Amino acid sequence: MAKAEPQMSLSEARALLGVGAAADAQDVRRAFRSAAKRAHPDRTGGPAEPFQRLVEACRRLERATGVAWSDPLPPKNEPGRLYITPLVAWGGGYAEHRMADGRKLRIRCPVGLRNGDQVRAQGRMLEVVVRNAPDMQVRGHDLWITVPVAPETLTEGGRVAVVTPIGRRVLWISKRAGERRLLRAPGLGLPARGRHPEGHLFVRLAPKAGPLDSAARALLKRFSAAWAA
Repeated sequence: MAKAEPQMSLSEARALLGVGAAADAQDVRRAFRSAAKRAHPDRTGGPAEPFQRLVEACRRLERATGVAWSDPLPPKNEPGRLYITPLVAWGGGYAEHRMADGRKLRIRCPVGLRNGDQVRAQGRMLEVVVRNAPDMQVRGHDLWITVPVAPETLTEGGRVAVVTPIGRRVLWISKRAGERRLLRAPGLGLPARGRHPEGHLFVRLAPKAGPLDSAARALLKRFSAAWAA
């Protein structure tokens, strides 16, 4: 059941992550990564709520610094639709929705939502819409991400470390995969849910543009920080 809840304050977010008022986006990510390792339910076996609060705190502080940690909400709210990010589609979490009367709801989303699924909020059903980003997308049951790879590895083949939804994996790039610039990891996409089967993970292999100026590298850091493998 969805509840109308006030947005987490900046002071609450800073306290949860243990950062000061002068912290920038990089400081927030670093603090989140450290705290997430201690709170992630896959590691502790405990409830998911503490980890989800950390995610919320990170998003709140990075919005304050002007750096988006995840996809922003749609600029125009559509009644009857709930917009979520690919990360929320995969791992669950919270999404915000503004009702027709102006009330803002914070809706808890279960793991494995797909486009077209429905979520109940305040006695009505909302249709789920996954808002894709250029470097992270949901296609049907599959999750697509982009990973930077050295040009010589694409040409000659080799190994590449990929942060997947279930942790860090080392995948082998064959010469053929390097030419296609695409890897497929079976069973690592959106988890099975209800009538939905388990999806696959598709990894686009992007030639490295440099140590700091690659958009794909920035995405990989976000993904790694989010799930703290």
